[in-house]
Amino acid sequence: MTSTHADEALARLHAVVPAGGAGTRLWPLSRAARPKFLLDLTGTGRSLLQGTVDRLRPLVGDRLVVVTGAAHERAVRRQLPGVAQVLAEPAPRDSMAAIGWAAAVLERQDPDALVGSFAADHVVLQDEEFQAAVREAAAVAATGLLVTVGIEPTGPATGFGYVAAGAALDGFPTARAVREFVEKPDATRAAAYVASGDYRWNAGMFVVGATRLLDLLAEHHPELAEGLRAVAADPGSLERRWPGLERIAIDHAVAEPAAAAGQVAMVPGPFLWEDVGDFAALASLRPRRPGTVTVLGEEDRVVVEDSSGLVVTGDRTVALVGVDDVVVVDTGDAVLVTSLARAQDVKAAVERLKRSGRGGLT
Repeated sequence: MTSTHADEALARLHAVVPAGGAGTRLWPLSRAARPKFLLDLTGTGRSLLQGTVDRLRPLVGDRLVVVTGAAHERAVRRQLPGVAQVLAEPAPRDSMAAIGWAAAVLERQDPDALVGSFAADHVVLQDEEFQAAVREAAAVAATGLLVTVGIEPTGPATGFGYVAAGAALDGFPTARAVREFVEKPDATRAAAYVASGDYRWNAGMFVVGATRLLDLLAEHHPELAEGLRAVAADPGSLERRWPGLERIAIDHAVAEPAAAAGQVAMVPGPFLWEDVGDFAALASLRPRRPGTVTVLGEEDRVVVEDSSGLVVTGDRTVALVGVDDVVVVDTGDAVLVTSLARAQDVKAAVERLKRSGRGGLT
């Protein structure tokens, strides 16, 4: 990979930021009306969405497209006044429709465009390493491959899918072929994956030519590819066409079949990454000593005696006495109490609220 080729590829790269999902495992902090990507969860004064765009600007400048739900379009535009292209989905149709719509719009604007998809609600703690990985991914994508950025595991996590790496690609410093994408493993398989050194976490970061992505989609889901291109060609048809589009993730629609056909590459991402999927992940983002409490909000509202865990403050004082690894979240209209170990199960409480007719709280 020469510097010239990398620069040429990067000049073609447009960042697509899918901003969707309610973040139900972060309830009651994250709600359908104000999901986690609109929140400052890192204490930087910037929301996760703003942090994502800040991270991408040095790579793509103004070549940014944000895809969000119609209900969040106004909030997204308020947080990102400098982003000209915000696409608002009438209803959620999963990641393939969101990313494919942006790709179809960009294809019409620039037939040579490369698109890089980066979720709005993830955290990257080493921007320079992230940017180097994306730069290499763009150069690989310019050869016609679909490229994913695979996160180097910090342990045998069972909450992520994995990417199985194959042979190194000639002419690139770190890129490797992808043998397959594998679903979330059990603990034994996850440990084996990490020990092998050939597996990376699948963080859903993809870089590919806009036309190439849609052509790959057309091979496996022709009606979806045709519908997305039709919406891009005639934006006035959005409301009519969108409800009929297939609901499917980009991994299943394109990445997995393309990998089986030897058309996918992976660039390792040697940076710290977190998808902030639950309160345990949120707690890990804030430095704390063992046996202490991490506070998101006003620290003087929390009284601690021989306790540890995470507290998200509201208007009331929270006192913890003799509890370990507890999670307490106070949002005024709701209070969550759980443990760091059970943080993944918060979604079940949200589902129970919906079934009981109290979906307005979610």
